[in-house]
Amino acid sequence: MTPLLDTIDFPQKLRQLERKQLNQLAQELRSFLIDSVAKTGGHLASNLGVVELTIALHYVFNTPDDRLVWDVGHQTYPHKILTGRRKQMQMLRKPQGIAGFPRRSESEYDTFGTGHSSTSISAALGMAVAAQKACLERRAVAIIGDGAMTAGMAFEALNNAGDMDANLLVVLNDNDMSISNNVGALNNYLTKLLSSRFYNTVRSSGKKVLSAMPPMMEFAKRAEEHVKGMVMPGTLFEEFGFNYIGPIDGHDLDTLIDTLQNIKQLKGPQFLHIVTQKGKGFEPAEDNPNKFHGVGKFNPSNGDAVTSTSPKTYTEVFSDWLVDMASADPRLIGITPAMCDGSGLNAFASTYPERYFDVGIAEQHALTFAAGMACDGLKPVVAIYSSFLQRAYDQLIHDIALQNLPVLFAIDRAGLVGADGPTHAGSFDLSFLRCIPNIVVMAPSDENECRQMLYTGFQYNGVAAVRYPRGSGTGAEVQHAMQTMEIGKGQIVRTGKKIAILAFGSMLAPALKAAEQLDATVANMRFIKPLDTALVSELAKNHDLLVTIEENAIMGGAGAAVMEAMQALNINISTLCLGLPDHFIEHGNHETMLSECGLDTKGIITAIEQKLS
Repeated sequence: MTPLLDTIDFPQKLRQLERKQLNQLAQELRSFLIDSVAKTGGHLASNLGVVELTIALHYVFNTPDDRLVWDVGHQTYPHKILTGRRKQMQMLRKPQGIAGFPRRSESEYDTFGTGHSSTSISAALGMAVAAQKACLERRAVAIIGDGAMTAGMAFEALNNAGDMDANLLVVLNDNDMSISNNVGALNNYLTKLLSSRFYNTVRSSGKKVLSAMPPMMEFAKRAEEHVKGMVMPGTLFEEFGFNYIGPIDGHDLDTLIDTLQNIKQLKGPQFLHIVTQKGKGFEPAEDNPNKFHGVGKFNPSNGDAVTSTSPKTYTEVFSDWLVDMASADPRLIGITPAMCDGSGLNAFASTYPERYFDVGIAEQHALTFAAGMACDGLKPVVAIYSSFLQRAYDQLIHDIALQNLPVLFAIDRAGLVGADGPTHAGSFDLSFLRCIPNIVVMAPSDENECRQMLYTGFQYNGVAAVRYPRGSGTGAEVQHAMQTMEIGKGQIVRTGKKIAILAFGSMLAPALKAAEQLDATVANMRFIKPLDTALVSELAKNHDLLVTIEENAIMGGAGAAVMEAMQALNINISTLCLGLPDHFIEHGNHETMLSECGLDTKGIITAIEQKLS
């Protein structure tokens, strides 16, 4: 017998199924998801948690005409499978394959490209207003998780939306708590009642009548909030101007569909609160949803990872350093915007829980929070992805750099990030950091240098940033002893003729290999700011060609800093800047991506030979 899932090419086919068939479809979709991600790696627990919700949304709403906007987007694998991309899942996050996040260029069902959190309500509100201006009955739905709701942007959008009459539905997918007693048969019944057209017509009519009698209106409002507050935490969203409905069991398809069908008939901003379980239906992911948030290849029968040996990652180097540094200095505080696992703070959090702060998905707050601590004698270390630091640029400039506060930034995922693609690539941090006064910017070439730079930045009495790539380095031995490095000093690591390669950070290794064939001099520049201008001047005097190489955008990056220094020093020499090109780099294997950008050994040699010819 043909599985139901094999018959669903697009949501139109899904909407032709009988309601009683949907639970079978959910089981098949969940099984397919586990087997698929086991082969490719990717996000798992979050996707398992939204299987029923995804089916219900596409069953009730007329997608793609009705707009679904998925926040963050790492929970859209079921959505991709049901919207014509089931067979393409075998190429998930691979070169020329489908992305791990929604992309407008990939499918008309991906109405908004996401990868960072808390953007869905703003985008869906914009779409709802666009439909309103065009006099269309089209619906706009934002699906946002409880983690993404911690960001200020989500509340800015709620505040704006509640003051409008656009037909917007916000679905809060709450998976941070168990399905409590009030999310049962009684509460599901109440939710159906509260989302019904009859209840909302009576409610709206009553408000119109009572609005002529302000004291009675206020009394009725408080009475309604009191009654609803006994069974549901909706008062906050009601205050924002939304009609709050829920919470309901997000794995109960019948209740989900009934509720969504009722809400679809309502006008104005609606807020549906559902409760789901991360990793639903796969016991290893249910037991450890953090471990199965983002996974490599694994055995689908037991969840065991397909192991591979590799050198210590830069994230692990940071993790070890943070614990060691904290034991030596009680002023150290660790701060992360909801990336404890990814940024390597688990060991620190368990060893020094009173000095660990996860502020939620609130990058702006994280930086100003750190600034406040630094003002009063503490030494905050902000562990953050390069691409997420972009979201707090004003706070970096205004609240930290302008006041020259001693805050250390441990910037993970600098450069290209492989399968996660352009949404998470740290392609721009050297460019946007080096133009800020009062900041020291460092890029380690190996694991040991990373540890020493972190120590140097922590000891520095001002703003310091150490940016390092995702994954493993060269396998260099990491020395436990920590020593401060001389600020702004690079070093020559190979002496050659005619050509001098100025390598920044992760590009030292391929630069050295290229230099062997070219007989070139190689400098490990170490510091982007302050730049070692004396070393630049020395290399320019003794060579015919200066080549800069960085895993950052060429525009405004480290190479641009060298060019500016040479201009200031009135140095006139042939130059070549190598780095990331002026377009977004698609997801794929990290080594392949570097090769496509000309940043592997072969690409470096080719570019230099072309320059010389």
